[in-house]
Amino acid sequence: MQQSREHTLKAFDEDLDQLRRLIIEMGGHAERSIREAMRCLIEQDLDGAARVVDADRMLDALDLETENRAVEIIALRAPMAGDLRDVVAALKISAVVERIGDYGKNIARRVPLLEDVGDIEPVSVLVEMARMATNMVHDVLLAFVERDAAGAQEVCRRDQAVDDFYDSVFRTLLTFMMENPQNIGHCAHLLFVAKNLERVGDHATNIAEMVFYAATGERLVEQPPKRRKERRRS
Repeated sequence: MQQSREHTLKAFDEDLDQLRRLIIEMGGHAERSIREAMRCLIEQDLDGAARVVDADRMLDALDLETENRAVEIIALRAPMAGDLRDVVAALKISAVVERIGDYGKNIARRVPLLEDVGDIEPVSVLVEMARMATNMVHDVLLAFVERDAAGAQEVCRRDQAVDDFYDSVFRTLLTFMMENPQNIGHCAHLLFVAKNLERVGDHATNIAEMVFYAATGERLVEQPPKRRKERRRS
């Protein structure tokens, strides 16, 4: 009987490890999507942007595989307590990571509309903003795999820096549009890009809250109402 129980526990651990690997693989795809989309924007790589859009199908397929795997684990293993929180967190996180990948696809679709944006100063700021947001995604998924509640909290604290970047870009682009109406088209598209990157940071924070709960069984201290409302809009 003891041997059978040990076998079941080992099989369940292997199932969880596979689920975590799928989440990490999804995260890698989402990060690459954002980084490549921004590279294509800066370098005006239209072919590369098209590849980013096409690659989103792989992330969709991984999301479906993760969902199916999580449901199968719940049905066959009937996990309890912390184990169940891990599985449910993975199920929710996969959907959020898929959405993050969509932001990369959305940015890539703007590349053909953003020719000659090199002279618009905030473009360089957007690159740094993208780096910060994708690093948040990478670190929060690592926290999920390691059940690192402190790491999840640290990612939450970094979201304010991304928000500050967005506010700065927003004000600067508005100034560009007011000073020269010919900039309105390009600046409007860049505002769209900036908002997408800001949302990546918000979603990384959402994942961090799930990771913290999965690891501890407790909720993080609630964000101000305004922040929670902004997240629900997506």
